[in-house]
Amino acid sequence: MKNILFALRRPAVIIGLSLLLLQLALIVFAPVLSPYSPVEADPLASLLPPSVDHWLGTDINGMDVLSRIIYATRINLLISVTSVAIAFLIGVPLGLLIGYYRGVASGLAMRLLEFIQAFPVFVLGMALVSVMGQEIWNVAIVLAVLFIPVFARLIRAEVLSLRERPFVAAARCSGARDIDIMFRHLLPNALMPAMVQVSVSIGMAILLTAGLSFIGAGVRMPTPEWGLMVSSGAQQMILGVWWVSLFPGLAIVIAVLCFALLGDVIRDLLDPTKARKHSRALGDPLTAASVGEQK
Repeated sequence: MKNILFALRRPAVIIGLSLLLLQLALIVFAPVLSPYSPVEADPLASLLPPSVDHWLGTDINGMDVLSRIIYATRINLLISVTSVAIAFLIGVPLGLLIGYYRGVASGLAMRLLEFIQAFPVFVLGMALVSVMGQEIWNVAIVLAVLFIPVFARLIRAEVLSLRERPFVAAARCSGARDIDIMFRHLLPNALMPAMVQVSVSIGMAILLTAGLSFIGAGVRMPTPEWGLMVSSGAQQMILGVWWVSLFPGLAIVIAVLCFALLGDVIRDLLDPTKARKHSRALGDPLTAASVGEQK
């Protein structure tokens, strides 16, 4: 509790939580906040600059940029959170297994993960999307495949450093089964890097989703998506039509910044050394005395 109170005093936490609440509000209240339909084209209102009627202007199809940005928050976060959740649920148990057990199967699993990570992200993403189809759920599955090796390797590295510790040997001597040792003793102590990576990966997934859509390998028009909006407005930038690409680009920056800040906060809260410093800063005499004794 004290760590949370200390974290709430930091400007980065306030900014990150504020941006997260803003995105959640856009997701929940999109129909109320959007002044126009995000997918209905109006040729008579093509490429209108920001005005009272269209606060952020319109694109080449006459669709309101503000409405599309608001609805795109749903699409981008749905794809990003879903892909990272799938990667976490598959990658963490996989990393736990290949880190605990040694043998041919673990070696083959590591070679497969290295094979996936050897490909350039966009090249592999383009290939998978082209095979599976340019649908929202297909993009989420493709990103999950790309992120599974990240979580698996993180957990494996932690398990390799923990499996020879005395508490694991004590658990074996007490008759604990391998599954109990892995999920009751090793996993709770190995989760911190993966928990921090979740927030960072969501930000990366937002960038990858936008990047795939920008090059034509993501979702298709007229689906409101930030990268697709930037791509549709990039051709008009040279003509001075800056608003079609600028505002969706700023939305990407804000979303990625939000999860980057939250990732730093999660790392600080889960780090026991930072926890002791936070307790000292809040004036906890017992913690301060224990830290003094350690020195």
